[in-house]
Parts: sequence; C-alpha cells; structure tokens
Amino acid sequence: MTIADVKQKIADSSAVAQVEVAIAAAEKTTSHNVYLHITRERALARAKAVDAGEITGKLAGVPFALKDNFLHFDGPTTAASKFLDSFEAPLQAEAVERIEAEGAICIGTVNLDAFAHGGSTENSAFGVTKNAVDAERVAGGSSGGSAVAVALGTVPFALGTDTGGSIRQPASFNGVVGLKPTYGAVSRYGVVAMASGTDTIGVLSESVEDTELVMDIMAGQDKKDMTTLPDFFAPAAAAPNAKKLALIKEFMADGVDEGVKARILAAAEALKQQGYTIEEVSLPILKHALAVYYVVVPAEISSNLARYDGIRYGNRSSEANTLDEVYKKSRTAGFVAENKRRILIGSYVLSSGYFDAYYQKAQKVRTLIIQDCQKVLAEYDALIGPVAPSPAFKAGRNADPLTSYLEDVMTVPASLAGFPAVSVPVGEANGLPVGLQIIGDRQKDADILAIAKEVEALGE
Repeated sequence: MTIADVKQKIADSSAVAQVEVAIAAAEKTTSHNVYLHITRERALARAKAVDAGEITGKLAGVPFALKDNFLHFDGPTTAASKFLDSFEAPLQAEAVERIEAEGAICIGTVNLDAFAHGGSTENSAFGVTKNAVDAERVAGGSSGGSAVAVALGTVPFALGTDTGGSIRQPASFNGVVGLKPTYGAVSRYGVVAMASGTDTIGVLSESVEDTELVMDIMAGQDKKDMTTLPDFFAPAAAAPNAKKLALIKEFMADGVDEGVKARILAAAEALKQQGYTIEEVSLPILKHALAVYYVVVPAEISSNLARYDGIRYGNRSSEANTLDEVYKKSRTAGFVAENKRRILIGSYVLSSGYFDAYYQKAQKVRTLIIQDCQKVLAEYDALIGPVAPSPAFKAGRNADPLTSYLEDVMTVPASLAGFPAVSVPVGEANGLPVGLQIIGDRQKDADILAIAKEVEALGE
C-alpha cells in the first residue's frame, strides 16, 4: 500500500487499527528475518494520540520501519551487531524526529549488515534477511531489512542508509523504489556512522511519489550536522524539459546478466517512445571507482569504529583483566568478520608509508571520477543503467568477500561523487526484480525523481 492508501484506511477506521495491522504484518515476517524489534508500546501510544487529534501532520498515523542504525526510542539500537545489542539511545536521529513531527509512527527496527558493512544482510549478527520474492536469495544490503519490510507490505515506507549502494541495491533486489539523495541533503545526526564522507540517509517505498513526500519532510539543513546543505529540495512539477539521458556503456558490458540488460534496454526504449533522447556514453574512469571506494571507505570505517572498545561504546568483555584484554576481547566478540576485515584494510591504507600510495591517490582518482561524470551531466539530465550486475543472488556468496564487493560496481560511483541516485523497478529477469538506476548531478534530486515517475508510469 502507498501512503495515500494507508491514510484513507486511517480515515475509514483509526490510526490505532492501522498500526495494529502493521504490527501484526511485521510479526508474520519472522520467516524472512526482517524485524529485530517491534516498538509496540510507543507505536500504539502515538496512534492513540493521532486518533485524539493530539498528533497531526502529513503522515499522521502512517506506520514506517527503521533501519536499526538510526537512534530511536523504545528499544535498543543495535546496528545488527552484538556489540550494541543492549544499547538504549538517549535521543532520536534527526531524520526520525522530522518524520515523527509529521505524525508518522515507527512500528519497529529492521535488519541490516552489522554496522552497515555489506551488500546482502548476511553480515548481520542476527542472521540473514531473505528476499521478498525468493526466500532462497538474499535481500541485498545493507538496508535489506528496510527493502523487504516495504516489499512484503508491512509498511508503505522505511528509512535506510546508503554509503555505496545500500538503499539502491536492496530496492532493486526486492522490487521497490529506493533513493540515495545528494550527500548532505538529509542530516546524519543520530545515525551510527559507517563512512562519514559518503553516508546518506534515504527512503525505500512502494512508489516514487511516496519517496518524494518523505524526502521533502526529511531534507534540509541541521545545525547538529555540519555537512548538511541549505534546504534545496522541492518536488518537481515535471521531468526536465531536455529529456536527455546518457546510458552508461560500462554498465552494460560483458559480465552483466543478460536478463538485466534486456530490462534496462526495454525501459530505455519505452522512454524514447515518451520523447526522451537516450544516447550511450562511455565513462572509462568508472572502472577505477570500486578500487577507490574500497580504499576510501574502509579508511573512514577504521576511524569511526575506533570508539567501539568496550569502554566508550559497546559491550565489555567480562573475561578481561587488563586494558589491552578489554579492547581485544570486547572487539573480538563484538565485531563480525566483515567489520574486522574493513578495519584492517582501513588501518593499512592510513598507516605510515601507505597513506600516500593508497589513500591519497584514491582521493585524487575520486576527484577525476567526479569531474568526468559532471562533464557528461552538463549535457544530459541524468545517467542511467542497472543498479547491480545481476538480480538477487542466493545466500552463501558472501563467503567470497571479493565477489561480494564486485556487486557494488554500479552503485559506488554516485556515492563517491555525492550524486543523488534512485532505483525504480522496471520488471523482472528470470522471475526476479530488476531496478533502473537514475543518477543526477548534485542537488538534482527532484529531477531524477521526476524522471523516475515517468519510468514508473511505463509499467502501469
């Protein structure tokens, strides 16, 4: 159901009734391992306040789910890590506060890869979340729980985070809309940090219109987050007049699933019939994006996770007798293998003797990626292509980290550049959902959503 559908049901019955329906639906998703905690008590209290007219707003009474790396009330914020399984937040994330200020009701927190490290939700300390269409396959990640919560119909929208594709990829895998906004468009205050230079707060929903509505509420400057931009977002009345799109040649190369290619080309052809000009454009620099990402991001991860030591943050080992043992045993038990892998990579590239060779060089190439993409975007309204090389894959691939990292090849360029990007469903390949990725220049979020609406309309 869309937000409008839920609001109509609230008008026909009550907010309490709809929240109870949502909670019941969430509790039925245990076989998919979606929800980590149901915020029943607080959700029902807020629903009663909506019915009493004490809480109003654009989303009054509308239930939503929250990726469990957003600080929130009524339950632990775990980041899907046993390091934080008993952490009760003293405040709520700014994005949650703004959504709730418009009357939305959080019914629970959903699964992710621990500390958002991964693209399949297999790295969660609480087990993998299963794909909404095929339970033998992964939900994607790291916002896999958010995508499946929406795809299974428990809520009309969910909040997620996207550092290198963590909203777009699970959205594509589960057949929902997923937006990664311009870096700095939405406050990161109160969200467990992964990589501060590419982390963004976004939306997964059933429709582009719902994504647009939630984005409009969340976006804007926040004095608690110095990276936020002055509010620039306003829903666009129509798609850009030029209607020129660049199909990224490198995203349609050998190695990409033929079914995925077919769905992207079919969507492009349908857009041509709607008056769009679509031209294939080569961006050779993008072949370096994945290598840059897996130098820059682990470096920031190693810094951000340094605070989790069993003393400042995180559960402390009871078996430690010395300070060194506290650190070692607490972090050994608290972090999953992928967390440790990224800490080690990040510490290595930042170490003396390797900083210039790896980290500094990666940042220089990152600048070249931004410049080359912006040259193309000066001539086109947006870049388009697949979200991932294949539809959702079967669980177990995570055993090979390199193969898992290669899944990010089409999503990391927009993250490194700080560009907005959205995944919108364009049908199925071999019975599995496929998303079209639309990438715009910075602060062109409204334009790519307007284009996404026209893509969405092709399937109606």
